[in-house]
Amino acid sequence: MSIEISKVTANIGARVSGVDISKPLDEEQVTAIREALNVHKALAFDDVHLDDEGQQAFARHFGGLTTAHPTVAAVDGAPNVLPVDSERGRANHWHTDVTFVLNPPQASTLRSITIPPYGGETLISSSAGAYRDLPAPLRALADTLWAEHTNDYDYTVPDEQIDEEQAAQRAQFTSIKFRTAHPVVRVHPLTGERGLFIGGFAQRIVGLSVGESRKLLDLFQSYVTRPENILRWRWSPNQLVLFDNRITQHYAVDNYDGRPRRLHRVTVAGDVPVGIEGKESYSIEGDASHYTSVAE
Repeated sequence: MSIEISKVTANIGARVSGVDISKPLDEEQVTAIREALNVHKALAFDDVHLDDEGQQAFARHFGGLTTAHPTVAAVDGAPNVLPVDSERGRANHWHTDVTFVLNPPQASTLRSITIPPYGGETLISSSAGAYRDLPAPLRALADTLWAEHTNDYDYTVPDEQIDEEQAAQRAQFTSIKFRTAHPVVRVHPLTGERGLFIGGFAQRIVGLSVGESRKLLDLFQSYVTRPENILRWRWSPNQLVLFDNRITQHYAVDNYDGRPRRLHRVTVAGDVPVGIEGKESYSIEGDASHYTSVAE
């Protein structure tokens, strides 16, 4: 069978059929999937039968793997697999994976393990669509800005709501503190597209106060979260979603009444982001070499 790509929405998302990703892929198949990812930003594969090793093998077609996370524990016996488990916290906050390090993952794979009977969708947004939607004066401003990204805050639970267990999870998440400056507008290394590279870990605009930064970041973020730019993915058993972490954000919707929900995440090592003038991101605090190599 030849690979078939079916759009899910106009601006982001497609279903992929005609390929068995539980088996090694040939060069032509990998190229077709990569090209589809460049166009659609997020790809869904139905009726996949993968274990953790199979998910890692699929992700390796697109580059070397990161470990599970810079500070959070991996699945037992699988150092490259992160359990995205409702019992360990709920990331119902817009973000791009691990942007607080110098070279965040280029791509993420999520595989359904335990799905609640309702709710629990993953929203994935095109930051390229968001950039295109900006009025010209805002686009010109965004092109000049840099933002400081950090893990040294909690993006899942407000301070006043945490219990002892959540406090321990927060302490683990920030056990190594990272701060990195990235361009607000990132140029995609394969397509040349520009996208807003912000999200929940972006806490301050370089050269501005926290208050000024928040106003600007919220304004830019409002374009990322426009419904037209969002894929709302309702999980089913035996699904895998591959998304381009360089030009998307995502959000796990907490609307399933505390029922069990678990996905497994495997991420592909990324390159150092580059702004429109060719300047690379730079690290301010924290060494992530234990977590990821730098993709060429």
